[in-house]
Amino acid sequence: MRRTWVKAAMAAVIVGLALIVAAVAPTGRASAADNPYQRGPDPTVASIAATYGPFATAQLTVAPGNGFNGGFIYYPTDTSLGTWGAVAIVPGYSALFANEEAWMGPRLASFGFVVIGVETLSRSDGADARATEALAALDYLTQSSPVRSRVDPTRLAVMGHSAGGAGALTAALRRPSLKTVVGLAPGAPGGGLNLADLHMPTLILSGQNDPTVTPSYVSGLWNSLPTTTQRAWMEIAGADHLYFTRSNNTEIRLLVPWLKTFLDYDARYPRFLCPTLADSTGISNYRNSCPLVPPVGPTPTTSPSSASPTPTTSPTPTSSPTPSTSPTTSPTPTTSPTPTTSPTPTSSPTPVGACQATYRTVNPWPGGFQGEVTVAAGSQPLNGWTVRLTLATGQTVTQVWNGVLSGSGSAVSVRNATYNGSVPAGGSTTFGFLANGTPPITLLVCTSP
Repeated sequence: MRRTWVKAAMAAVIVGLALIVAAVAPTGRASAADNPYQRGPDPTVASIAATYGPFATAQLTVAPGNGFNGGFIYYPTDTSLGTWGAVAIVPGYSALFANEEAWMGPRLASFGFVVIGVETLSRSDGADARATEALAALDYLTQSSPVRSRVDPTRLAVMGHSAGGAGALTAALRRPSLKTVVGLAPGAPGGGLNLADLHMPTLILSGQNDPTVTPSYVSGLWNSLPTTTQRAWMEIAGADHLYFTRSNNTEIRLLVPWLKTFLDYDARYPRFLCPTLADSTGISNYRNSCPLVPPVGPTPTTSPSSASPTPTTSPTPTSSPTPSTSPTTSPTPTTSPTPTTSPTPTSSPTPVGACQATYRTVNPWPGGFQGEVTVAAGSQPLNGWTVRLTLATGQTVTQVWNGVLSGSGSAVSVRNATYNGSVPAGGSTTFGFLANGTPPITLLVCTSP
């Protein structure tokens, strides 16, 4: 009986310990429950370098318009898992996405991202113009595209090659609400890109033998990033400037864990990047700010109403063309200061006739903020609109996109751009701005002819 009692007691202890271990040990299933954006099987070194990921994909063509020259959308066909994070990819100077970066579209989509490949309005567009077009493409993707219901508008990224990479970095400076930015041999002439205000997770990929965007140039970009920014620089051994325009697995095995970490908040992926690369084959130089920590994922969101028209973003570019063939430095971009707190939505709808304007603070920082105004139509469509803003003491609007700014002092107004004046009944459009002072803007008046 004593032996039986001892055996029973030992068995009880073992079961108890097993329960404790099971309770505290992280599992893929528990992590998935905590993070609604965790998708796909547990990754391995082989799986992140695979030619295609676990999701079936589809593709559609985007016609010119909406602030960019059309392009292509690649997306997972699975609709059972909720919305997906998205990335806009911009080509380099004189290049077409269809000819150089299109190989990345279906591959990244197969790992669980929506990808929009952007064709530029002119092949000679500079970095500033490419930034405008990238942000316009993201707005089209999330608000008016046929796949908008599949995209999470709070989980967006930009990526680009050469001048398109400089454009992506400029877009990230303009829109701090993006989750991450990737520069593929990013460069442009006319002065060095100043990334001192870039605080979102930043990945730079470059080539060891790139005569255009040289390792020393990329080192300067890297050193201009704030030390507090989560960042990584990976130099690919033997790669030239056009390496990133050709299909390769090395680039994919770096992009997948980075995008999974910062677009999907997936804690299973940083181990492939930190403290060293899980597979350093073909990498000649690797610097990082490890540990790389995924942001805390918010509650899943749905895409805007299908009634929303297609806005585009950012002011008209003024910089000179940005060649991807021989950059050594790049122009100083227009930047927005670094947010220090999370977005704080506020609103002050003031219906006048058929028009209503609603304001929200996108990002505040000491001495300034980024705001967004939604212009909504009532039961009748709008054919043109104007929003008057009454500014408080110390507030000044410094930059507007998706609208035309006029006035000065405490009373300014923003009227529609040429492409977003027509708003269908029940629909809406948005314009964004940067301002000095302290948010919010509390008095808006919307009128429509």
